[in-house]
Amino acid sequence: MSGMKKQAFKDYGAPLAEIAGEIPAPQGTQVLLKVGHCGVCHSDLHLQEGFFDLGGGRKLELAGGRELPFTLGHEIEGEIAAAGPGAKEAKIGRRAVVYPWIGCGECALCRRGDEHLCLAPRQIGIQVDGGYATHVMVPHPRYLLDYDPIPREIAGSYMCSGLTAWSAIEKLGPAALDGPVLIAGLGGVGMMGFSFLRTRSQHAPVVLDIDAKKREYALANSASAAFDPREATTRKALMAASNGGFFGAIDFVGSGETATLAYGTLAKGGRLVVIGLIGGEMKISVPTFPLKGTSILGSYVGTLKEAQAMLALVKTGKVPSIPVSTRPLAEAQTALDDLKASRTVGRTVLVP
Repeated sequence: MSGMKKQAFKDYGAPLAEIAGEIPAPQGTQVLLKVGHCGVCHSDLHLQEGFFDLGGGRKLELAGGRELPFTLGHEIEGEIAAAGPGAKEAKIGRRAVVYPWIGCGECALCRRGDEHLCLAPRQIGIQVDGGYATHVMVPHPRYLLDYDPIPREIAGSYMCSGLTAWSAIEKLGPAALDGPVLIAGLGGVGMMGFSFLRTRSQHAPVVLDIDAKKREYALANSASAAFDPREATTRKALMAASNGGFFGAIDFVGSGETATLAYGTLAKGGRLVVIGLIGGEMKISVPTFPLKGTSILGSYVGTLKEAQAMLALVKTGKVPSIPVSTRPLAEAQTALDDLKASRTVGRTVLVP
């Protein structure tokens, strides 16, 4: 077996560079995966930069808590190359996707099944080295999920962009079915949510996006309407498209502007789920919460059970795929640059 290569940053804000080294040997319950594909996610940009924008000039620092140089990548598909003595069920040569949202396994959040919210996380590509590499270490076989017959190049992305969209729709509850859902942002995650809603609801989604090409994509794929959030007439048009307000809205952008606009279009009893991380802040009149019975929920990826349920549906072939483009691992930094500049449609996937 030849050596290991990875694309990693040596300091926050620094570009990725190739690092070569020895392939690690799995211990205990660990499983070594030979990476076949790894999606490029917008959160990778925030991790590389070292902060989230909280608005008003404030930042949530991400620097620290991980060993440098650090390898990004949490949307991973690959082949089991080796397994520790405690991972006997890991069959060498089996292909799988990685559930990367791994916790301590001992806290109250982990015990109730919300391992992705653990306060001492060990998430692959977030706190420990990820899939922008030829190989990645997974702590236990239970985090390796079968995905066949989903195409290999998109399979790993269901573990973040797909799971995030799925969990957000789950949090909408009946609001996801009682009328059209407003989707703010049609990036890779938004497109996944768009596809799930087209499959699960009889009501075609309504889309907000500043990119005309993405609005055209939405309309060509059964959206009931698509609007530019920057237009002065958009709020009025949204109210008309929803017959007076949306019961459910999902902000896949997560900016102060998109969250404020989406919340302002909710009907009585409506629910807004925010999953985007662009940043900013929003101002809301507090009395609107009790007077309208509205709510705002944050959603961070999803549980292992949700990942399994989502994959079960995708395996049926009923969920429309999203656009996918592949690039060599060596072009990881270029892929991140394109994503930051909004030149990416759908998902870019790195291939070692």
